[in-house]
Amino acid sequence: MQMISTSAAADNAAYFAAVANAERRARHSYFEQHVIAEEGGYFAIDEGDYGALSQVMIDRIVYTALPGLLDEY
Repeated sequence: MQMISTSAAADNAAYFAAVANAERRARHSYFEQHVIAEEGGYFAIDEGDYGALSQVMIDRIVYTALPGLLDEY
């Protein structure tokens, strides 16, 4: 997880940095990468690290990057 803190002026930059991080991680993962909004910033999580997400976390998802790897043959 990478937390990117923000001020009001840098909110867009923090959001796009978290999205870029999620996209980069998704290319090499079997799991979705979510960007979660929190007070003071955004962070990207790998759904595989957390298992079933709580409803509170689901409600704070602002972006989801689809996985780049498939485990189906």
